[in-house]
Amino acid sequence: MITLQRIFLWIVGLTAIIILGSLGYVWLEGWDFFDGLYMTVNTLTTVGFGEVHPLSRLGRAYTMALLLLGMGFLFYVVTAVAQVVVEGKIREALGKRKLQKQIKKIRNHYIICGFGRIGEIVARQLAQAGLPLVVIDNDPAASERLESSGYNFLVADATREEVLLEAGIERAKGLVAVVSSDAGNVYITLTARSLNPSLFIVARGEGLGSHKKLLRAGADRVESPHEMGGRKMAHTILRPTVVTLMELAMHEGVEWSMEEVVVGSSSPLLGLPLKDTGIRQQLNLILVAIKRADGELLFNPTPQTAIQAGDTLIAVGLRSNLEALEKMLG
Repeated sequence: MITLQRIFLWIVGLTAIIILGSLGYVWLEGWDFFDGLYMTVNTLTTVGFGEVHPLSRLGRAYTMALLLLGMGFLFYVVTAVAQVVVEGKIREALGKRKLQKQIKKIRNHYIICGFGRIGEIVARQLAQAGLPLVVIDNDPAASERLESSGYNFLVADATREEVLLEAGIERAKGLVAVVSSDAGNVYITLTARSLNPSLFIVARGEGLGSHKKLLRAGADRVESPHEMGGRKMAHTILRPTVVTLMELAMHEGVEWSMEEVVVGSSSPLLGLPLKDTGIRQQLNLILVAIKRADGELLFNPTPQTAIQAGDTLIAVGLRSNLEALEKMLG
């Protein structure tokens, strides 16, 4: 591996050869330094423009020695640099091919378009939750961060249809569009929706009117980071305890959490009222709300509310009990 120290030594060595070669002509032939420098560069580069002044036999012997020594050093440097370039290209090609194979294997993953500050946070949260993902960013400078993160990624333009297809959008479960421009997010959303009609799309919208445009383009949810941040700061002032509680519920590493669990079509709890399911009695979970398959949201459901297929239960409690609830609901 070539280091900065080695490159510095090469530069020092080449400079020393040129200076000493020039001084050799000064000492042996009595030339001025510039003529010696010109002859040394001519010799090392093998240009062959001819001798600046007629050379003595000793001067010609010196020129041959300088040619052999200098050309050997230059050949070594050029070969080493070429090796690094070739190996880097091969490594880059092999790494890209490996990523492409990995992306082709994954299913029900999430595609994150844009790896800026927001995209990086989204990717980290999804990865911590154990969800498969593919990150797309067109900035080559982001590739180093993506490689170190261990994510599957593509350095490409997410607005292009072929790039989304390469990311496996037809097999994906969801997409997050958080590139820097609203126009880019609209185009990504429109293309993604046409390629996968069942995809769940969350898009970032900042400008006036971008919210409606993104929804019309096919986004399921549109979020403004600035609006969300401002709203949270206001809630922190107005309802500090509630905000603290919600942050704890969403934070990894604590024993309890708030989760949403989907009821499977083969769940043994189908048709049962909540009071007979044992969710509260056996698992000691608090059921905050139920979202029906048609989108109806029931806050603080009564004990008589029946469980239906496709319901999404929003519950609060210990993580181990929430995992048990997932098994119960199929």
